[in-house]
Amino acid sequence: MKLGPWELVIILAIVLLLFGVGRISKIGTELGRGIRGFKSGLAEGQDAAEEAAEDAAS
Repeated sequence: MKLGPWELVIILAIVLLLFGVGRISKIGTELGRGIRGFKSGLAEGQDAAEEAAEDAAS
């Protein structure tokens, strides 16, 4: 089942009516912060794993 451009426009219009512009921008901001936090957590975990591997090798 594929969604065409008109179906996407209708879905976006319904979401806009339900949540409003202010709430959607707030959701986008929080989602961006969450993604950045997740990426930094992954990087910290990878750094810790590399340090552990180096300590084990020496």
